[in-house]
Amino acid sequence: MKLLICVHHPFDQWNAPSWFPIRLQQEFPRVQVVHLPDYKRMDEEIVDAEIVIAWSVRPQQIVEAKKLRWIHSPAAAVHQLIFPELVNSDIILTNAREVHGPVVAEHVIALIFALAKKIPGSVRLQEKHVWGQQILWDELPRVREVSGATLGMVGLGSIGRPVVKSAKALGMRVIAVREHPEKGSEGADAIFAPAQIDEVFRQADYIVLATPVTASTKAIANAARLALMKPEACLINVGRGPLVDESTLAVAVREKKIGGAALDVFPKEPLPADSPLWDVPNLLITPHTAALTDKLWERHYTLFSENLRRYLKGDSLLAIVDKRKGY
Repeated sequence: MKLLICVHHPFDQWNAPSWFPIRLQQEFPRVQVVHLPDYKRMDEEIVDAEIVIAWSVRPQQIVEAKKLRWIHSPAAAVHQLIFPELVNSDIILTNAREVHGPVVAEHVIALIFALAKKIPGSVRLQEKHVWGQQILWDELPRVREVSGATLGMVGLGSIGRPVVKSAKALGMRVIAVREHPEKGSEGADAIFAPAQIDEVFRQADYIVLATPVTASTKAIANAARLALMKPEACLINVGRGPLVDESTLAVAVREKKIGGAALDVFPKEPLPADSPLWDVPNLLITPHTAALTDKLWERHYTLFSENLRRYLKGDSLLAIVDKRKGY
């Protein structure tokens, strides 16, 4: 049985460390572990692989990989893998949503506090050696308390659930959108179906986008919905870039139609140096760092090794993706 690992990215932390395949080989001696540093030999190595760990696989590779039974993505989002050759096959697709979710949820809470307490503004004033107490107070929206504010959570998956738990602990009122409201509130004060999402945009002081990218969620934060937001409300996106109409958001923040925004993800990454988003006041940019942690690959190993044990025993796997739905 061959396990092929091909996880190649310009950012070092997204790449599997050298100890990862070694540890797998030691723990699972009956599995042949092949670790590729890049995609150069992907075509030839995937042909006889039964399991693949990869960000992406091309349709033709799926066709030629006759032994392939399971693909694991070390990402949470798998829209790049949702093409007919894979969707219509018997190949199992799993992802790392439970690896990243709790870590991203911590980042969400940090962004809420940063916006509420005007941390980015304080940093900019510090760089200029300016004591900006009056400046920060006079600029709308005012510095405010998080307790008592309303959080609108769009998506109640691996990110949304821990965000709700933390927000409630901070004294926030939480309203949420989930595809199937009948599955429960996960601790939120109110649950809305996707068709009712406009109400969440109207009520929330902080709107957090943490839903998968599908045909129905692209540009979910569009001009019409941004216009529904309170003038002091803030939008936070830790899902995927296509969830937001960036140009419209930039105008809304710059013209103070909404209170601010924080973006960790973008349709094109790295964000181009000439993007107008860089210079929008009260728009906080983090460079897709929400999921970063010094424990990242330990968390990956815990999930994947448990799934590999299950696979070898013929048991059902964790974090299976519904290929038809795309998440």
